[in-house]
Amino acid sequence: MFQGLTGWHLLVVLAVILLLFGAAKLPALAKSMGQSARVFKSEMKEMKRDDEISASTAEAPRPTDAGTTPTAAPEPRRSNDPTV
Repeated sequence: MFQGLTGWHLLVVLAVILLLFGAAKLPALAKSMGQSARVFKSEMKEMKRDDEISASTAEAPRPTDAGTTPTAAPEPRRSNDPTV
């Protein structure tokens, strides 16, 4: 699709972008794109860290997994008093 592009084609594309946005808007456009890329990168790192934390907590052995038998809750104490 883009195999026939040469340096002249790139120069024409850059000239069209310069005409569309103007020389004054290009630095602001580049700055906003850089900030967006930085935010995206930091969010991806945060998501990866959250996934690692949730995976490590999911892999932690539970008491029933360690071969111990679960104990039942004690029965509530009943009074011998028939009025209660």
